[in-house]
Amino acid sequence: MHNSETKEMMEENRQGEALVIEREGIGKKMYIESYGCQMNFSDSEIVASILQKEGYGTTKNVDEADLVLLNTCSIRDKAEQTVRKRLTNFNKMKRNNPGMKIGVLGCMAERLKDKLLDEEKLVDMVVGPDAYRDLPNLVKELDEGRKAVNVLLSKEETYADVSPVRLGQNGVSAFVSITRGCDNMCTFCVVPFTRGRERSRNPQTILEECIDLAENGYKEITLLGQNVDSFLWYGGGLKKDFEKASDAAKASAVDFAMLLRMVAEAVPGMRIRFSTSNPQDMSDDVLYAIAEYDNICNYIHLPVQSGSSRILKLMNRGHNREEYMGLVDRIKKIIPGCGISHDLITGFPTETEEDHQETLSLMDYVGYDFGYMFYYSERPNTYAERKMEDDIPLEVKKRRLNDIIVKQQALSLANNKKHLGKVVEVLIEGSSKKSDSDWYGRTDFNTVAVFPKGDEKLGDFVKVKIEDCTTATLMGKRIN
Repeated sequence: MHNSETKEMMEENRQGEALVIEREGIGKKMYIESYGCQMNFSDSEIVASILQKEGYGTTKNVDEADLVLLNTCSIRDKAEQTVRKRLTNFNKMKRNNPGMKIGVLGCMAERLKDKLLDEEKLVDMVVGPDAYRDLPNLVKELDEGRKAVNVLLSKEETYADVSPVRLGQNGVSAFVSITRGCDNMCTFCVVPFTRGRERSRNPQTILEECIDLAENGYKEITLLGQNVDSFLWYGGGLKKDFEKASDAAKASAVDFAMLLRMVAEAVPGMRIRFSTSNPQDMSDDVLYAIAEYDNICNYIHLPVQSGSSRILKLMNRGHNREEYMGLVDRIKKIIPGCGISHDLITGFPTETEEDHQETLSLMDYVGYDFGYMFYYSERPNTYAERKMEDDIPLEVKKRRLNDIIVKQQALSLANNKKHLGKVVEVLIEGSSKKSDSDWYGRTDFNTVAVFPKGDEKLGDFVKVKIEDCTTATLMGKRIN
């Protein structure tokens, strides 16, 4: 695979494919596409649940939709441009279906509401990620011929009592949101501005949702949050206010390591994953929890963003190179064989060739299984956009990104080759995209594996002996 193709594959993987859903409903039809992080896909399930109670069914055919919704991402400029193109296409379709209404949900909503509604006239409705409960009122406004807007952020909203409608999934794996918002003010990131302050969900509602998924045949859950490691429930309230809480509230507080153990014991037959972690917040207790329970997957997505302590300080990441490497050392000691992946941004303001080489050497040190790699693009209203000059030429950014991709390809292939001749457990998630005669699934350490179909079925855990591999996939045969 050419490097340019690999880069596009990884960029699209991070951006996320459109989530198109179809379920039974009465009355009107809605069509939803989701872009960006897993939180957006999870939010779309909340939106579908709320609108389903209003009589909206869903459709895969946008031409018959009464309401078209795009759940958006602002993390990179490319994601925003993709959404704009889709909105333009939907508006062309609207000419043949004048009753169709178009709405934008999620992270682009607050930042671009005026442009999308009034200047460019691309949408009829704009809804922020904390305002989904208001959708019935907003849809009513649309029905009465008015534009509809609610982008207010909340300090309390977690949608803990909303039962998500599981959409566009395989009936095997599901997302469970445990936190919303983010308190980490990374200088390049828009999330604190688009999703608000960090707050944690009542752990009892999390357990109930996980148990319900297990009873409905799901085999794997991913606990989601912008920063799952900072999960902290103490009877309600923001994490930043914890020190002001009563002694009784502090004594009964639940942190992320405790939550992991609670979920692992509540659904012992399910695999448990989580995303995303921030290195400065990951405690050794979380690592020991992973090691203690067989059903917590030996895999950690651990964004680093840069291998240079100088750049990390400019990014306000809260950790430096040495601290990150120390955490990786502890992961490998406490959880042998743990899969580790990353997020990396190259070309951040003032990044030198020496900084770039430090990133490459960090990749070698960790030996990442895979990662998501991008060159820096300014995001409006972030500290970096307001206070730092985007001074790295585009051709330099692209060249450095290519270096990182080539490095990661080599690391991924080397890691996969280590599994040749070994037996791994695979959870079957579906048919291989390349051949209907093969299954595909993921290992405990989150690597994709494919093998010929036998009498297995979707959702089975099977033992597979690995016989071959590529940079991204393990290939083998099932063994009894």
